[in-house]
Amino acid sequence: MALEFASRKATFPNYRKFETTFAGRPFVVETGKLCGLANGSAMIRYGETCVLCNVTMSEKPREGVDFFPLSVEFEEKLYAAGRIPGSFMRREGRPGEHAILSSRVVDRPIRPLFPKDMRNDVCVTMTVMSLDPDCSPEIAGMNGASLAIAMSDIPWNGPIGGVAVGYVDGEIVLNPTKEQRERSDLALTLAASMEKIVMIEAGANEVTEEVMMDAIKAGHEEIKKLLTFMNGIVAEIGKPKKSFTPVELDHALLADVYAKHLEDVKAAMNTDDKNVRDAAMLPIMDAIAEEHPELSAADLDLISYKLQKKVVRTWLLEEGKRVDGRGINEIRPLAAEVGVLPRVHGSGLFTRGQTQVLSVCTLNTLSAAQKLDTIWEEEEKRYMHHYNFPAYSTGEARAARSTNRREKGHGALAERALEPVIPSVEDFPYAIRVVSEVLSSNGSTSQGSICGSTLALMDAGVPISAPVAGISCGLIQDDDGGFTTFIDIQGVEDFHGEMDFKVAGTKAGITAIQMDIKNDGLSHEIIKEALAITKDARYAILDEIMLPCISKPRPDVADTAPKMVKMKIDVDKIREVIGSGGKVIQKICADTGAKIDIEDDGTIYIAGTDKASCDAAKKTIETIVFVPEVGQLYYGKVVRILQFGAFVELAPGKDGMVHISKLADRRVEKVEDVVNIGDMIWVKVTDIDEKGRVNLSYKDALKEIKAKKEAGEPIK
Repeated sequence: MALEFASRKATFPNYRKFETTFAGRPFVVETGKLCGLANGSAMIRYGETCVLCNVTMSEKPREGVDFFPLSVEFEEKLYAAGRIPGSFMRREGRPGEHAILSSRVVDRPIRPLFPKDMRNDVCVTMTVMSLDPDCSPEIAGMNGASLAIAMSDIPWNGPIGGVAVGYVDGEIVLNPTKEQRERSDLALTLAASMEKIVMIEAGANEVTEEVMMDAIKAGHEEIKKLLTFMNGIVAEIGKPKKSFTPVELDHALLADVYAKHLEDVKAAMNTDDKNVRDAAMLPIMDAIAEEHPELSAADLDLISYKLQKKVVRTWLLEEGKRVDGRGINEIRPLAAEVGVLPRVHGSGLFTRGQTQVLSVCTLNTLSAAQKLDTIWEEEEKRYMHHYNFPAYSTGEARAARSTNRREKGHGALAERALEPVIPSVEDFPYAIRVVSEVLSSNGSTSQGSICGSTLALMDAGVPISAPVAGISCGLIQDDDGGFTTFIDIQGVEDFHGEMDFKVAGTKAGITAIQMDIKNDGLSHEIIKEALAITKDARYAILDEIMLPCISKPRPDVADTAPKMVKMKIDVDKIREVIGSGGKVIQKICADTGAKIDIEDDGTIYIAGTDKASCDAAKKTIETIVFVPEVGQLYYGKVVRILQFGAFVELAPGKDGMVHISKLADRRVEKVEDVVNIGDMIWVKVTDIDEKGRVNLSYKDALKEIKAKKEAGEPIK
């Protein structure tokens, strides 16, 4: 019986393709063919970058939670860049740091636009399937995720658009190419709606606030064009939005709680001590629980949140008052200290109110640089910054867990802020690791880690080009569009405010920005004001606290740090230094105690516990690669005498011969009449034959030395 396949051929009647240009390059959206069971799906083709974006939502809300359970995943498939994973299993494992940071960059702008009272699980997945180095998969993924959600039946107040902005040769560049990114003084990732900015993530080489603002405005204009394109797609094929069961508190119950307990909450919150505040809130919440036994733990958490938020908003908007009694633009008490730990290479302690961060700097050879196995161009990282947030920093009794996404994100922010001032390999041939340990947390720990790490680097003798300080700015808005910004937000203001605008930089300009919001976005006016007040605060922290503690990097690295010597040899000599199977270089390391790294261009970095071991290794290598030059003078030792001449050692293991006829202007009957074994004499290289044998002249050397003395020239 013949099989019939004609009736089983797949067709895709819902397949649609939409095309536009984005920052001058083709931007293509395909939908209706792949991933038919997802709530929303789109294949984004930007140049030759392909990112498959999907969103799904659970049918029922998750019970017992007081938050919206959103998960955002950015998946790096190494086949996208034509690579095989370097792990033992030869397959992708847990997400790398760059993938996690990309997930966070997409999460932050889309999260505030979901209904705050929805408890259904939502999962957004972006899979990089093909990589064009000139077209960012992160930007393609952000726009694809936004479009997939907007087209889906999931409730969401989008879409938003994203763009990368560079600053190359004094010009703003949208979605810069790989070559432009390498030359750019700015790496800005911007997300926005038609009216407002919803996310800023930036690293910069000390750009001014004016340049940053111009870049934000230029990026926003390009996003508006893309959003017009997206809205057209949604209008044409978007699904009707599903209804959901909102998590709501009874309005009458909430009014009753406000009437009975709001004044008590105000009294409890009127302190600059987090522990006092938390302790004062406990009996209030216990009383509410007794009055309303029907409330779940999640309900009580939500009531506590609403009570505190109401107090924070009322004080800021109506009274210009902050919970700890500070003025709107008043920074908490600050302190800075270096040299806190005796055996480490560098340490810095930075305190801001109840927030305290201890940063520790460690130096090592370049072989300690982190090797990266990702789809991105960067293959290794010489400067690393790690951030740890232990439970004791907030007073919690919780066992330590593995590093979470927040810790990786804060570490990356500090790394981005300090990277522009880290010296080049040529100037400082070390791998550098800084670890920030949060000892106490009451807001702005990421910015505290930037300040503490600057202190640690300077204490370690790392010649940074300028000190960096970080500060955060908060926001409260009223119902009429009015707003109040305030500097140096503490934990409760971060939790209940609408913005955490973090800015780091030097006196010369901005090095990093990270903006988190809880509302539907920020106007250009708010951003401009936030940049202005954080600049003033940054200057004050540097001038009044950090620089009086340590005004410049220490002149030398610590005694406990490895000592480093740099040298350069001819590329053809690398094999001689390494030796067969690495025998030569291994012996040098064993004999001297030094550690040696050789680059492909012949640059050699020698590290040792002291300078003597480095110098010994350098001298040995110089001997191995030593090649005498014809016409040059050398000061060597007579090591052997034969009837026809004397052998002179120019360098250990490297000698040449002075023929008896070249010993003097007169006839020499016997070599010993002129020189003896052990004599130190000047010789001149006359020629090197095809076999590499070096011929020397003693008499020519004496003539040249006499002429130099008469002319007053130095003898080298």
